[in-house]
Amino acid sequence: MIIYNVTINVQEDIHDDWLKWMKEEHIPDMLDTGKFTKALMTKVLVQEPMGGITYSVQYTAKNKKILENYYEENAGEMRSKSKSFEGKFVAFRTELEVITEQ
Repeated sequence: MIIYNVTINVQEDIHDDWLKWMKEEHIPDMLDTGKFTKALMTKVLVQEPMGGITYSVQYTAKNKKILENYYEENAGEMRSKSKSFEGKFVAFRTELEVITEQ
């Protein structure tokens, strides 16, 4: 199992609109690609020196090949849908391999 983790720091002036968009549009759209079995959104409780509010969204894929298919087939379109928030957030992405789940 692979977790595609996206950590996003959002400026406070767009936070409410961005959060609504994430919950009602973006995460459902990501799941609708058929590449992910679930998504978990969490708020990072550590205060960032640069300000803003930080979230982590973890999308679970069955394997690395499915995640690679997402990059090839869907990532560009999914990322382009955030244009209305451009310049108001910073995101970085990490791939995690699940070793054990207890």
